[in-house]
Amino acid sequence: GGIMAFFAQACRALRVSRLSQRAFSTGETVKTSGSIFQSDPENALSLIKKKGFIVDMDGVIYHGNRLLPGAIEFVSWLQKESKEFLFLTNSSERSPRELKEKLQRLGITVDASRFYTSALATASFLESQTPNGSAYVIGEPGLMVALYNAGFAMNEASPDYVVVGETRNYNFEKMATASNLVQQGARLIGTSCDVADRIGDYLVPSSGALIAPIELVTGVKAYFVGKPNPLMMRKAMQYLGCNREETVIIGDRMDTDIIAGVQSEIDTCLVLSGVTTAPDLKKYPFRPKMIAAGLFEVADGIKKAQSSSAVV
Repeated sequence: GGIMAFFAQACRALRVSRLSQRAFSTGETVKTSGSIFQSDPENALSLIKKKGFIVDMDGVIYHGNRLLPGAIEFVSWLQKESKEFLFLTNSSERSPRELKEKLQRLGITVDASRFYTSALATASFLESQTPNGSAYVIGEPGLMVALYNAGFAMNEASPDYVVVGETRNYNFEKMATASNLVQQGARLIGTSCDVADRIGDYLVPSSGALIAPIELVTGVKAYFVGKPNPLMMRKAMQYLGCNREETVIIGDRMDTDIIAGVQSEIDTCLVLSGVTTAPDLKKYPFRPKMIAAGLFEVADGIKKAQSSSAVV
């Protein structure tokens, strides 16, 4: 409890930049030096031609329990146009059924099969490595259920793996147990390398931050399964059944979503409604193909492009 309180206090110091706040609270278009979605009609036209869409969730579709502008319109368009789409999330907290129910509460109805989480990717990877293995897990039910379903047993004495996902129940005892088990030979796995997630106006620790103390204590580097790991992207592409040229990834993070798209050689669309802000872009040696303030701008651009082509 004390550790999480300390983390939360530290994160409250990380105020969201005014630029990003405007982007997701007032729907104001954010000006950057990149390829602005609205300023180039080719962006919307290229999206209309795509067959497969990989869409991140937190920071793109919603913030916590708040639906972001344009999410309903964009998902409705995907369904109306019979596009192949998959919600690909580095969150390991919830099962696909729980994610489906969450979206339903927010006004979007999609099948549970449309969700693929870092928990499922982690379970799939570990099952392929060590069938019927065991794990000591720091994480939420979504991660534990995924591992159980993959034939894994929970073990606090001599597990094959220590698996860390995001959780609100992090404490010194769990950190110490995990560190001891890794020193005894358990392999260290993280569901994702995300250091922070946005909740409202603040960044809070995610799995990458929670696994860092265990890495520091043991001198062992974790293996991260979530985006941008090619394993997770390959699963997404298999689900969609589309080739690279037909696919686009839409996300809010340069360090996971956009780099995953770049490394998979698929088109990328960064939305500035989540973690990455416009000033952050200069820190990265790669660029997204398109940049939008949020899904509202994407949905609006597609609507305008389709209207004008219908007129022609």
